[in-house]
Amino acid sequence: MKKLLLSVLAAVQFVGLAYAQPSAETATLTPQETQTLVNMPETRSIALTTGTSPYRTRTRVDLPVTLLGVGASATGLYLIQENKHAPSAEELAAIDADLEAAKNKINSFDRFGAGNFSLSAKKASDYPFYGSFALPFLLLLDKDISQKAGQVAVLYVEAMAVTGTLFTMSVAHVERKRPLVYNNDPDNTERTKKHAQNSFFAGHTAAAASATFFAAKVFHDFNPDSKARPYVWGAAAAIPATVGYLRLKAGKHFLSDNLLGYAIGAGAGILVPQLHKTKGMENVSIMPLMGPANGMAATVTF
Repeated sequence: MKKLLLSVLAAVQFVGLAYAQPSAETATLTPQETQTLVNMPETRSIALTTGTSPYRTRTRVDLPVTLLGVGASATGLYLIQENKHAPSAEELAAIDADLEAAKNKINSFDRFGAGNFSLSAKKASDYPFYGSFALPFLLLLDKDISQKAGQVAVLYVEAMAVTGTLFTMSVAHVERKRPLVYNNDPDNTERTKKHAQNSFFAGHTAAAASATFFAAKVFHDFNPDSKARPYVWGAAAAIPATVGYLRLKAGKHFLSDNLLGYAIGAGAGILVPQLHKTKGMENVSIMPLMGPANGMAATVTF
């Protein structure tokens, strides 16, 4: 049994505001100039990201939820090890006696994948799978996100914990033979192992989708005016899709298993940050002003 150690990072940032008397050289803005500057897209982007976060996290809420998710995932892993069993020799013999008849018992949507088996595809799937977990760390290259690294890390662990709970609890209580069980190649020793019953649902695809869509969502929220957003979302969608395709080819999961895993992972990756969004900030712009008196200007768009 593999043990996964998750660390929750917490960071508290204090922002100090310094007030200075205006000098004789301080520029004075007219009301028209002030309004023009406030309405500039660049100003709105800077106002929402510099020194602020689009999210709100609360220790008394997020810490118990995260710990509960991690604990539930660990419980699910324990149940998988204790409750699942390998296909019996009798079951495999019945499948081998008439492979086509056994495949015809599978629903028509998934039937084409029955019998898939490829060790090379399985190995290849590991590259985008493990690589997906590193994608959120690339967010640290963004100055504004790096300033909120602790908060983003908490949300990341929370999203992965939600995905992990749904996956492990599902696998622990649902038995579905992997597609490779319907392949009697002598080199296919995978079909005799305990995890040959863990087809539902695709955990690798779910985990990869959770990580990549989380990264895309955070980048999207911190950079509301970035032209790179479509490309970030495209990469977020492509990586778990690649994992799913390779796992399908490897005979690890049917198409429906991958589609469900993709949806669950993407949902967790998007919804966890979204549920922590600071309410009311979407239509608010805040900016510093210099003139006869120093201060801040705020506009609200309805």
